[in-house]
Order: sequence, then C-alpha cells, then structure tokens
Amino acid sequence: MTDVNSEGSSALTIGVLALQGAFLEHLVMLRKLGVNAVEVRKAEQLDAIDGLIIPGGESTSMGLIAERWGLVEPLRKWVHSGKPTWGTCAGMIMLADRATGQKEGGQTLIGGLHVEVNRNYFGRQLQSFETFLQTPQLGSDPAPALFIRAPAITEIGSDVEPLAEMDTDRGDHIYVAVRQGTILATAFHPELTNDLRWHRYFVELVKGSR
Repeated sequence: MTDVNSEGSSALTIGVLALQGAFLEHLVMLRKLGVNAVEVRKAEQLDAIDGLIIPGGESTSMGLIAERWGLVEPLRKWVHSGKPTWGTCAGMIMLADRATGQKEGGQTLIGGLHVEVNRNYFGRQLQSFETFLQTPQLGSDPAPALFIRAPAITEIGSDVEPLAEMDTDRGDHIYVAVRQGTILATAFHPELTNDLRWHRYFVELVKGSR
C-alpha cells in the first residue's frame, strides 16, 4: 500500500456526514493523513468531494435528520453510483440493504451494500467493548476495534468481501468489516482509536477510484 502522504494525496477531499454522531473524530484522523477533510451537511457539497464517510452515532436519528434536510435521495444517488463511501457503526447500518432489530416504525436506509445487518447485535452501552481483529488487508499486526452499541453483519452477498470476522458467545459467525467495490463498512469505531490504518485504507480506496 502506498503512503497516503505521497504526491496527489493532498488533492483529495473527503467529506464526513456531519448530521449527528462521531464526525469530528473522523475529520481529525483524515487530517493526520494529510487529506483535505470537510463536514458535509448539504446535498450540493457532495459534488465537491472524492469520498464520503458516514460516521457512527444513532442511526435512526441520523436518518430522520437526513430526511428533514433533503439528503436521503442525494446520498442514495452517491452510493449507488459507485462513489467511495465508508460507513462506521450507525453509518454501516444506513448503507445496508436490510436491517433487523429496528425500532418500531423502522428507519431510513440508504442501501447499496448487499448485506443484512442486525442493528443492535452487541446490546446496550454497557455491553460496549474493545478487542483486536486480524485484518490482513491492514497488515500483520491486529487492529484495535472499539464496539459501542454496535451492529453486526449477519449475511453477506456474493460480491461482498469480508475484511474482519468474529465468532461470538452466542455461537454466531458474524462479519464486522466488509468491502463491496467502493463501499467500506465497519461495525466498530476506528476513529476512536490511535490506529490510522482503516482511514489510510479508505483513502487508498478513494485514490484508486478516481
């Protein structure tokens, strides 16, 4: 993998959807890599970025705000047209084609990622935890993964590449990081660790799609 601080990286602009949740932390990580990182709150801002991160937070609230601000269809168009997108935790839920465990009345999904997500697989805040995951795409050293009221991917389509998997105490085999073409999704919060490798991986994905 090439160094993201090499020539051409500074010309990248990556937006972070700034409706709710942990968007500021993503901006900090991207800027550490020398990337121009901007907050995205309006549909027209999508025209000025090369990649988009949908952060963790509360997926139902994020969907409601996106509806109120007229962002749902522009976001769908962005994702379904093949633009590079990374969803973390709540962002992963929004990218999923199907979600179980939704609140009464359901919630807004952007879709495009051919997976089924269990919205609150790991339970409430008290069940939050940190672990280390073997992720060959990031190198030989295990990567820290912080799960906060986290979802899990329970089914994946044939075109979805697993990047990190887990066997749980329930006896389930789940996926917690996947890639489908230009879509990256993680059930955990890389932006809340000191490890830049997931952000570097996404930057390289964005560079490769230009």
